[in-house]
Amino acid sequence: MGCGKTTWSKKLAAHLGYEFIDLDHVLQDKVGMTIAEYFAQHGEDAFRKLESSILKETNYPENVVVSTGGGLPCFFDNLQWMNANGKTLYIKLSPKALAERLENAKTERPVLRGKKGDELVAFITEKLAEREGFYLQASHSISGIDLSVEKLEQALV
Repeated sequence: MGCGKTTWSKKLAAHLGYEFIDLDHVLQDKVGMTIAEYFAQHGEDAFRKLESSILKETNYPENVVVSTGGGLPCFFDNLQWMNANGKTLYIKLSPKALAERLENAKTERPVLRGKKGDELVAFITEKLAEREGFYLQASHSISGIDLSVEKLEQALV
């Protein structure tokens, strides 16, 4: 959350002349509600199962850049499936850098409501501790500092 997955995926797709798919949007279109609403009504387990099925059942064009939610690689065999079916990229940033971005973000994220400063950094640090073992299994990794489309493209070679 906050590393720029969607922003950089869109930019990379445009740069390469590829299509862009945001799996969060695919999911929201399918269920007719926001992810936060689905989470609240059905719980995390149902959400993660739906998210996994959408990942695996979506028909992808040959040349596509896909953006996923930050939790998707951490459940079931999703990351292994993505690695087997394409290239995956972990955009790595420190908890402090992520917190700064998220505090200044225009989009409000329900999971972060009311968290600022040290509390936000602590929350992000905890989430990264849970998830980074999965993220590091991505086929490619890059620092999110001073990122450019050219650096992204090079990282995926």
